[in-house]
Amino acid sequence: MALTDGLDLIDPHAYERQGTPHDSFTDLRRSSPVHPCHPEGYGAFWAITKHADICEISKQPNLFLNAPGIVVMNEGEARERDEGIGAMRTIIEMDPPEHVAYRKVTSAWFTPRALNRLDALIDQSAQNLIDELAGASGAGECDYAIDVAAAHPLRILCSVLGVPREEEPRVLRVTNELFAADDPELQRSAEDRNAAIRELGLELFEFFSKIIEDRRANPRDDLSSIIANATINGEPMGPMETFGYCLIIFTAGHDTTKNALVGAMDALLENPGELEKLRGGDAAVSAAVEESVRWTTPVNYMKRTAARDTKFRDRSIRAGDELVLFYASANRDEEVFEDPFSFRLDRNPNPHLGFGIGEHFCLGAHLARRSQAALLRQLGRRLQTIERSGDPAQIRSSFVVGLKHLPVRYCFTSG
Repeated sequence: MALTDGLDLIDPHAYERQGTPHDSFTDLRRSSPVHPCHPEGYGAFWAITKHADICEISKQPNLFLNAPGIVVMNEGEARERDEGIGAMRTIIEMDPPEHVAYRKVTSAWFTPRALNRLDALIDQSAQNLIDELAGASGAGECDYAIDVAAAHPLRILCSVLGVPREEEPRVLRVTNELFAADDPELQRSAEDRNAAIRELGLELFEFFSKIIEDRRANPRDDLSSIIANATINGEPMGPMETFGYCLIIFTAGHDTTKNALVGAMDALLENPGELEKLRGGDAAVSAAVEESVRWTTPVNYMKRTAARDTKFRDRSIRAGDELVLFYASANRDEEVFEDPFSFRLDRNPNPHLGFGIGEHFCLGAHLARRSQAALLRQLGRRLQTIERSGDPAQIRSSFVVGLKHLPVRYCFTSG
């Protein structure tokens, strides 16, 4: 059987129909771990599918660059890159030494010790959410993707960023429009895709501008104030970098956690015996968070660009070549994980790459872990029964991947 040309690895429609292409990834890990791809309508790239290879590339940020772009684009999207949202610069799209300087702006805020002050807020969010679902009877139905997995991290992020509660629906809408720009249900309505991107960029710019202007005039004890008043090498952070920082915190921090949570519940519905492990205390919940992230791998890939000619495995990589690091494949690598296609909440060790590795390891990983742990802890304590009440639906996206709908019927104990 011929190996993939790469289209099924990066085509959003393929993910909507079939989910993550694990069969193709398995074939590539076995037969062509550094695989040349020439998908129709897209630029050529090398598909990197082995755990060890992704680690090696990620730890060489001066050779394999982020700045040229982290997402595989089709020909139309590439033309849009420098307009609207594309003009914002995020720390993910920076290389050393610039990346280090910008990461330091908020790195102290995201340390485990610093995040201890948020424990009560995070736990209360999870408890309130389950209380609302349980109601007086404890039983009910909901769309777990929207009513639980999206609602919990949204409440936490808006709180730490100082966004008013009445703005939460707007934040949820724009994150959906950003990461699911190809999904007809979630995408922004406009004359065409270019117009939608421009309108979304303008709305985000106006939204962030108000927050930044307010925090510069009236600093508070929130993350938005840190970003708005940040300096780089003694100078105020530039406007595109400031907006980009807000963009990545607001959007990436929400959708990735949401997709991990809904994907974990989908896996629990397929493996009901695993639910009992959530009742084993904090250590069991922490292990469950790691397996949930491994299993779902919400950030499916990141792209790198070779800075110069080099050899990798038996392949000749040329300067300017694009390499796509498929974390979802690495997290099923048979050489790293025992029985990788089994969802096991007590998996140990679990060296997954769900938060990346190296220079660009996820800045908000500790916050994401605490957010997920709080909700999984509530489920372990209070969930009695749960079952599907309808069919799940996958987001039409190949970059940040997951379920957009998961209808369930449940029964919780009282708080």
